[in-house]
Amino acid sequence: MKEIMAIIRPKKVSKTKDVLDKLGYPAFTAVSVMGRGKQRGIAGEVNCEPPADILKRSGGMKYIPKRLISLTVHDADVELIVKAIIKVNHTGQIGDGRIFVSPVDNVVRVRTSEEGDQAIA
Repeated sequence: MKEIMAIIRPKKVSKTKDVLDKLGYPAFTAVSVMGRGKQRGIAGEVNCEPPADILKRSGGMKYIPKRLISLTVHDADVELIVKAIIKVNHTGQIGDGRIFVSPVDNVVRVRTSEEGDQAIA
């Protein structure tokens, strides 16, 4: 099992959710997060215009809103899920996000005490 964590644009969450649902992974966790990449923030990414003096001093915004989605998948599905997330979220512009894939030792469903692959099915 692997955990896939993807940091994506807020406006791409709905399309990402739809694709994951079609691939058999309707359950995931989404969290509003703030952050920035090497570019130090993108002013055009938010719905408000920051004061010009802030942009001039910092070279960009301090942080920009993103969404962090997390889901645990079967090893065999990792490549498919990652490619799907990339396809939906790729714009070719700075700020498209990042995807992290990490090993998961075990998963336990609290309600039934099922473990491992049965707990994510």
